Amino acid sequence: MIENRIKELTEIINKANYDYYYLNNSSISDQEFDRYMQELIALEAKHPEYIREDSPSRRVGGEVISEFKKITHEMPMLSLGNVFNEKDIKDFDEKVRKEISNPVYVCELKIDGLAVSLLYKDGKFVRGATRGDGVTGEDITHNVKTIKTVPMTLTEKVDIDVRGEIYMSLKSFEFLNEERKKNNEILLANPRNAAAGSIRQLDSKIAAKRDLDCFVYHIPNALDYNIKTHSNALEYMKKLGFNVNSNAEVVSGIDGLLEYVNKWSEKRGSLPYEIDGIVIKVNNIEEQEKLGFTTKHPKWATAYKFPALEVITKLKKIKFTVGRTGQVTPNAILEPVRLMGSVISKATLHNEEYVVSKDIREGDFVKLIKAGDVIPRVVSSIKERREGNEPIFEMTKICPICNHDLEKKDSNYYCTNSLCGARNIEKLIHFVNRDAMNIEGFGDSIIEDFYNMGYLKKFDNFYELKSYKEELQILEGFGEKSINNLLESIEKSKENSLERLIYALGIRFVGNKTAKLIAKRFLTIDNVINASYDDLIQIKDVGDRIASSVIEYFKNQENIELIESLKDKKINMKYLGNINSNSIFENKTFVLTGSLKTITRDEATLFIEENGGNVSNSVSKNTDVLIVGDDPGSKYKKALELEIEIWNEEEFREYL
Repeated sequence: MIENRIKELTEIINKANYDYYYLNNSSISDQEFDRYMQELIALEAKHPEYIREDSPSRRVGGEVISEFKKITHEMPMLSLGNVFNEKDIKDFDEKVRKEISNPVYVCELKIDGLAVSLLYKDGKFVRGATRGDGVTGEDITHNVKTIKTVPMTLTEKVDIDVRGEIYMSLKSFEFLNEERKKNNEILLANPRNAAAGSIRQLDSKIAAKRDLDCFVYHIPNALDYNIKTHSNALEYMKKLGFNVNSNAEVVSGIDGLLEYVNKWSEKRGSLPYEIDGIVIKVNNIEEQEKLGFTTKHPKWATAYKFPALEVITKLKKIKFTVGRTGQVTPNAILEPVRLMGSVISKATLHNEEYVVSKDIREGDFVKLIKAGDVIPRVVSSIKERREGNEPIFEMTKICPICNHDLEKKDSNYYCTNSLCGARNIEKLIHFVNRDAMNIEGFGDSIIEDFYNMGYLKKFDNFYELKSYKEELQILEGFGEKSINNLLESIEKSKENSLERLIYALGIRFVGNKTAKLIAKRFLTIDNVINASYDDLIQIKDVGDRIASSVIEYFKNQENIELIESLKDKKINMKYLGNINSNSIFENKTFVLTGSLKTITRDEATLFIEENGGNVSNSVSKNTDVLIVGDDPGSKYKKALELEIEIWNEEEFREYL
């Protein structure tokens, strides 16, 4: 019978998948597998009434949704707190020991992917969901079904919700980027981003092609299954047919923890997938319940995050670039190298003093790290690998674009030619960016093209582009719709508050935070223009350098004429924010860390600054309050050490 054959094929293919993905054993040949799959798909097409819920054909994708539905987790998906070094791990162990004598831990690799909740009813897969904010996530069931290492049917008819990590192997990631390169598509930055982007595709066929994988690692209500330890929970999930990472280990005491961490810190490069740390959990589940939770994290678990990795590559060339202020900066052009998930081919060398003090030369092999795990930085040259013909670095004394003589100020060199093409293009790029006038649609290349065509030379030219609409929309790569979008965004920018304009002008040393302070103090651009040095110096965080720079900028008649031109084009010149102060925030310095659930980081910053407070990026003895969201990181620990007042998001919301 057809129904029996479909059942037989389903079982053969599912067993083959299990043998291959879980036991690393090919029980049938690739040709047999393909033949069985083709036969199954053909039979199901003719007899859809016999398609089973656990049919392997469902993993090829095909389901398309219009949007991701919000779902509420049956049990919250809490994130873990982080530790960053040996001392932090010892501190975690000591805190546990205050409640638990002689704790036993389970150490697991922290897979660099996307957290997922997998829900089963009567042993059948019914739903996959992202973590979201821990309480509410997104339904990604249609894409989870395409992941071969997620079983559609368990070995027991059990109701269970397990937690895991969806990831992309390095092999799959490299294959995906090779395909994208062939199709002239933008390459994906790293496997984690690739996995997250794949799982959030509305069309499951796309996700199916990305060859995602999944490890499971947690049962949030393990005691309901009479499971007493986390290690037993891992074994039980494996028994049910889940893909459980085989590198988890039960260890005792701080020595066991550090041994595991050190081992995988050295071996992480040998894995076929990326990890970004080690997860440490108290093994005994009753002891976990005794330790309990904070408002955000379990007290019985933490995640050790690997420090920045260091790689070695060759510095092919030192290239000089010109910024919007005219600053000329040396940059390292490198042999492309993968560093913490990204391919790095260039890095700033800061200034002449930095290069000379480290004796960095073209042709050197150099050590490269990511500062703060984000920004690539050349830390040193490897002098013993020199061949002897590497030229000693010399800072250029002329602008690399316009050949104008440079002027040295402090440790940096500047092109003082106001007509320098590179400098002006960088100014125009700065003018439209998100924190400045926020004019959407202008990529760097578009601004450069418009500059070279003569449409953009000064800031006020943006507001004259509507006069060239017909000419612009016939340019290659443009059309009526794209030009209309640009013009609409330009018109919308006229309504910005004064601080955006001040920052967009590119006044030396005036960042977006300082621009807000100046705008709130003086309220109109004319008041800023007429402000004295003494007026400016009275503003919190405005020192001699900033005040002098503002005075110097508005002494320039060309800049005054530019402001008048922008006024004629109806650009708002007034501060539109809240001018009231709040004693809770006034003259206090705040630091934000972690992910906020109910308000964006920009909204929180705006509220604090509009109520007289200041927002800083780093914790110091001058910090008054640290506001913490999920995964606060090292700033939280430093605030504790300095005994700085800490608010959680709920406390901050009370003041909102």
